[in-house]
Amino acid sequence: MVDLTTHYLGLRLAHPLVPSASPLSKNLDSARQLEDAGASALVMPSLFEEKIEAEQQQMERFFYGQAIGYGEADSFHPVPDHILTYQEQYLEHLQKLKANLQIPVIASLNGTSLGGWIEYGQALEQAGADALELNIYHLAANSEESSGSVERLYLDILQELKGKVSIPLAMKLSPQFSSPINFAQRLQAAGADGIAIFNRFYQPDIDLETLQVVPKLELSTAAEALLRIRWTALMFGRVKMSLAVTGGFHQTPDVLKALLAGADVVHLCSVLLEHGVGRLTEILNEMRQWLEEHEYQSISQLKGSVSQQHAIDPSAYERANYVQVLDSYTPASGVLR
Repeated sequence: MVDLTTHYLGLRLAHPLVPSASPLSKNLDSARQLEDAGASALVMPSLFEEKIEAEQQQMERFFYGQAIGYGEADSFHPVPDHILTYQEQYLEHLQKLKANLQIPVIASLNGTSLGGWIEYGQALEQAGADALELNIYHLAANSEESSGSVERLYLDILQELKGKVSIPLAMKLSPQFSSPINFAQRLQAAGADGIAIFNRFYQPDIDLETLQVVPKLELSTAAEALLRIRWTALMFGRVKMSLAVTGGFHQTPDVLKALLAGADVVHLCSVLLEHGVGRLTEILNEMRQWLEEHEYQSISQLKGSVSQQHAIDPSAYERANYVQVLDSYTPASGVLR
């Protein structure tokens, strides 16, 4: 029997397949289905500081600002004794997940201020989260903002929060850093327990009829997995943190490649939304079958064995294969060469 156990953020998991943040973890019933399908842990959707602030401002206007200029309207909207806020609902859901699931529950936080990162990070720890994923969604759209200042933002948040909570912290990285390995090493020195490679920044679209910039949600595709696999292979052995890959993992071969590159866990999201939670069970069984057929005894034996440090040709992960890849392309039949 193959030993599928892995370790992520100090947690011992039954295997490397972890559903990432998605609507499937937003309610208890679907979270139970994920656990029944074999999930080894669960990542919750992010708690958004800006959503908390927007709700507070709305409440302020609706209940507490109603009398401004209209003294006779004081009683039109009486203030309820208690309203379950967005933050309270999130924390209550986290507590329900912890009370009803046997697998670890990893909370996720998306803050907008240093104080918010600390306040809400502490609240998530107190509510029972086994670990916390820092989902920093920052686009350097200001021309005066340097790459160094962007990295400093990540490091400041991490260092401040690390001093205020005791649960493991994972930093969700963007693929847009110019030197990911160096930055990962600096995050490790600042106290990160793990990194997730890579955050998917949703892209706005342009409506050609209205000329409005509109949000557009696109699920990941399998083509995105190779970027994650490559940087995992480059980072393995160069950092001691846990390594997670997220974005584009739809097929069992890609999951196996990520583990061979050095990943501790593989996050699944779009594939479960498209094909149902049962797909997790299928990937798990297919992964186990492949390991048995190739005579692996454990995930730890497999992990990192084709990272850059252990690959037959380490240069293949860098520029050495660039021309070979270009030359390998063959146009379709009938296309002008």
